[in-house]
Amino acid sequence: MFELINVYKSYPVHHGKDERMVLKNINLRVEKGERWGILGRNGAGKSTMIRLISGAELPHSGKIIRDMSISWPLAFGGTFQGSLTGRDNVKLICRVYNLDFDECIKFVAEFTELGAYLREPVKNYSSGMSARLAFAISMSVEFDCFLIDEAMAVGDHRFLHKCNQELFGKRADRAMIIVAHHMDIIRDHCNHAAVLDQGGLKIFDTVEHAIDFYKEINA
Repeated sequence: MFELINVYKSYPVHHGKDERMVLKNINLRVEKGERWGILGRNGAGKSTMIRLISGAELPHSGKIIRDMSISWPLAFGGTFQGSLTGRDNVKLICRVYNLDFDECIKFVAEFTELGAYLREPVKNYSSGMSARLAFAISMSVEFDCFLIDEAMAVGDHRFLHKCNQELFGKRADRAMIIVAHHMDIIRDHCNHAAVLDQGGLKIFDTVEHAIDFYKEINA
């Protein structure tokens, strides 16, 4: 289980003279195996919420309780050391999570199809290459909960299908948080849903009710 309790998040604006409150009094409880879809327009605070859940950022106030292992946002390469090669970044993650490096690098090499680029510094990668590496490393760690941003574009249609099979097929028993502004991905993969609107999070009893409300506020 993990839980957000009365979470607020703000950012300084106007050169630090003011603050913009992005998330206001957010409450959410996610149990193991639940798949939550968070709908919201661009700028609604979806990515901010994902970063707070992952621990990449801290809330302005409130509490976040984590009693399960939670992934970094999938396809997010911000955790990489740019001066290290892709291979060395895999080795670093293996040390942190106590993974077998030989097994992990074999999987990453086959899955990413990056070839010789795995021995190049990550700072030289394109955004797509970095996303492939981040996704593959995420699949190497058996997290209890995966954080997924709809913006997870990691390649062509064939490679995207490969990612979907690895995540939604082989890990169907894991908890997931999917943030999106398109409704189909929420409808296809989630059994719970909420809508971020004007900084607040409104939770619904069914995915379709959340989608209906989202359509209404965007009409």
